[in-house]
Amino acid sequence: MRPDADEPHALPSLEALMAATLALMTGWAGPCPHARVDEHTQRRLIARKIVSNLFFLQHHPQAPPNLRQVFANAHARWQPLAADGGGLRAPSMASRSPEAATPGVAAEPVDAPRVLH
Repeated sequence: MRPDADEPHALPSLEALMAATLALMTGWAGPCPHARVDEHTQRRLIARKIVSNLFFLQHHPQAPPNLRQVFANAHARWQPLAADGGGLRAPSMASRSPEAATPGVAAEPVDAPRVLH
């Protein structure tokens, strides 16, 4: 489904809306340090747009029912972040103590080229 100039309220394609939502999620995880607003405000505003996109994704006519359910679940989880930022911050690896390490996950940096090849 392509937006039509004569149809001002047409939905973007499923793929475009999914890509935009993932880009917003990336922006939420790493806010711009040079923005005119603080990090918490950036995250709250980005979360609002993510919630909006997830709403449209869960009702998108091109999405199969099981994918719509995934979007509905994600929508419910992002709503508290959009309301007031949820008081949550993106996790920072630098601020994690060794005691807080996830079981089964290496505490040392991983040599990606060695692991991937």
